Amino acid sequence: MRVLGLVVHEKELLELQYLLKREMEEILLDLNDERIERVIKRAMKERYRILFKLLTKVAPQSEYAQFAVSYRREMKQ
Repeated sequence: MRVLGLVVHEKELLELQYLLKREMEEILLDLNDERIERVIKRAMKERYRILFKLLTKVAPQSEYAQFAVSYRREMKQ
């Protein structure tokens, strides 16, 4: 395990939060697409898990709470 530090300005932090949330929303939409193969969806779920953990480190709980519900629901499937 590596521990890294990152110094960012408030605007950069907000942009990072926005990009993470946008990518996670795209993944959630794609997970409902029946044309996508199961193995690809598994990789997408793993990516979502990683992005969610990252979001919890850079955003307040109120910003990632909606993704937590989706996270639990999607990971059970």
